[in-house]
Amino acid sequence: MAEIIQRDGTWAFDGTTVRITPGLHRSVPLFRQTYGEVAVPLEAIAGVVFEPERKRGRLRMRLREGADPLLQATGGRLPDAADPYRLLVDVDRSGVAEYVAEEIRQALLLEQIPKEPTKAYLLPGPPVPVSVRSSDGTVSFDGTQVRLDWADTSDRVKRATGPRIMAVGDVVQVEWLPNSGYEDGFLRFVTRETVFSKLPPEKDPYALDLWGSARRDLLTALVATAVTARLPHPSTRNGGELAGRRPTGAVSPPADHHDVLLRRLRELGELHRDGVLTDEEFAMTKAAVLRGF
Repeated sequence: MAEIIQRDGTWAFDGTTVRITPGLHRSVPLFRQTYGEVAVPLEAIAGVVFEPERKRGRLRMRLREGADPLLQATGGRLPDAADPYRLLVDVDRSGVAEYVAEEIRQALLLEQIPKEPTKAYLLPGPPVPVSVRSSDGTVSFDGTQVRLDWADTSDRVKRATGPRIMAVGDVVQVEWLPNSGYEDGFLRFVTRETVFSKLPPEKDPYALDLWGSARRDLLTALVATAVTARLPHPSTRNGGELAGRRPTGAVSPPADHHDVLLRRLRELGELHRDGVLTDEEFAMTKAAVLRGF
């Protein structure tokens, strides 16, 4: 067993699996503590390296492309401190960190683990049900349905449409951008009906606009990952390319495209007639829908 225990967390390698456990110190980000232990099978690992520095070094693990739904959902946009595949190492433990890294590298060579992209997820993602309250509302996922419930501070358009419920089979892509504290983020569920729509997140009833606590909003990546883990693997899209692109099968035929456009415009018209949308809001939202289509 090769193991290193630090304030930031623990890495333990038994020859087949690297178990990464977050530390309990207050400096460990809420996201890592909530995500919990990650068991990384050897076949999911592309490489590992220890980067020594004057005061504290870093152990970094690189996974094979397509192996982890967390990396697929977040697209490498997790803040460095929230990355579960990174461990801060005290300078007096540098030798242990080098030993752990070398043990993993040797096992990769002995088992002849390829570096090519995987054709299936090798990590399960977070367990369900999972629910996160953000600045714009609450997103929940039970393994079969995604539900969005709006907060009192959500845009009037969203509150007027009520809770949004989507079957996971209707979701074709999850788009996630973190709230950095300087710029807003969003969590958007692209469905077969909204694949052409490009409403801004604050107006889109299929998206959470992340503008509040960056620490709390980062937890929406848990739901993004849980849903992504249950969508078709990226290797099945666009002839097997692992680029995280929209599935070709998600593009509706022209007749469906026209029906979706008419339905969205009809919904906006009803909100306008009922006084939910002002003339200005109706004109702006209608223009955004038409541009998206």
